[in-house]
Amino acid sequence: MSDFKLEVVIPNDYEEPEPNEVNKILNDSGKQGSNLIGNFATNAERRAIADRFFRGNQVSHSDSVRAPFEGDEKREHGSGRKSGPLLSGMAYCFSSCSMILLNKVVLSIYNFNAGISLMLYQNLICCLVVAVLGFCGAVSVEKLNWKLVRVWLPVNAIFVGMLVSGMYSLKYINIAMVTILKNVTNILTAIGELYIFRKHQNQKVWTAMFLMMISAISGGITDLSFDAMGYLWQIMNCVLTASYSLTLRRVMDKAKQSTRSGSLNEISMVLLNNLLSLPFGIFLILLFDEWKYVMNVDVIKLPMFWVVATASGLLGLAISFTSMWFLHQTGPTTYSLVGSLNKIPISIAGLVLFNVPLSLANLFSILFGLFAGIFFARAKMF
Repeated sequence: MSDFKLEVVIPNDYEEPEPNEVNKILNDSGKQGSNLIGNFATNAERRAIADRFFRGNQVSHSDSVRAPFEGDEKREHGSGRKSGPLLSGMAYCFSSCSMILLNKVVLSIYNFNAGISLMLYQNLICCLVVAVLGFCGAVSVEKLNWKLVRVWLPVNAIFVGMLVSGMYSLKYINIAMVTILKNVTNILTAIGELYIFRKHQNQKVWTAMFLMMISAISGGITDLSFDAMGYLWQIMNCVLTASYSLTLRRVMDKAKQSTRSGSLNEISMVLLNNLLSLPFGIFLILLFDEWKYVMNVDVIKLPMFWVVATASGLLGLAISFTSMWFLHQTGPTTYSLVGSLNKIPISIAGLVLFNVPLSLANLFSILFGLFAGIFFARAKMF
């Protein structure tokens, strides 16, 4: 899973939806759909999704799903209840931070130039783990059928593009700038919602998005390690992440109707996205002759490389589980705000651990962008 997936896929760029949209996206247990990963979408990459998504990128609840989220305002007394939000929040932040850092290590420190192959390997890991957990009865997984697969293929094609572009942008751009540039996804998603779903944002949200755009432009201008190819990949990633979030919203109802139970939970979406991405990944590897590079590169002979690559894949899946845990322990409001605040340690760690050349102007742009992201999350709450 990639960030995003976050974006996965959930992640990192979580965007809170309108009440009537939540009931369409949340599964019967009260979990929001991937976007997300993100995500899920702007959340998107990881809101992949949460998925990895999702992950995708999403608040009033119906009576059947309101109870798990009431802890935001009415937290019961007791050591178990008090420790739940803290532990789940720490687990979510740790898994999302660690996954991004490990992917950066694989792509930059080990100089691995096969982002599609890395995505394929990580998604395969996710499929195997979810399949084993489903077989053991630890998680509930919806049985797949061809009708559901046909409905989901357009979403998955965008998902694969989102993950691949995210991999390559992370290879060429430092983590702090990737984090700031991802804010552009919020703007593209808001524009898409306006024209496709006729959803209007309040003045504070548009102000926050204007600040995001200013920080992204100023950050790129002052970036001492500027790489045109990396920025091109990141722009593509923002477009695909926003497209993933919007497309997911359009097909979710139809996808649920294609299942036997009439619902599609988060775990099922994780498995569906990652499983369908495997043939796409193999096709792209053959199309771009990436397999020749993988077969001959020396880095794959290093055991530590496989340890890091495997760990990043497992952490991508962990984001899906920890985000669900954290969301159920707190609520959409806290989840959204923590997702924005989590960008701060990720950016700082990226700057320090990878010795990124930094000017005062660029540092100010990064801090300004982080502030704009927090302001955006707050503006979406009201």
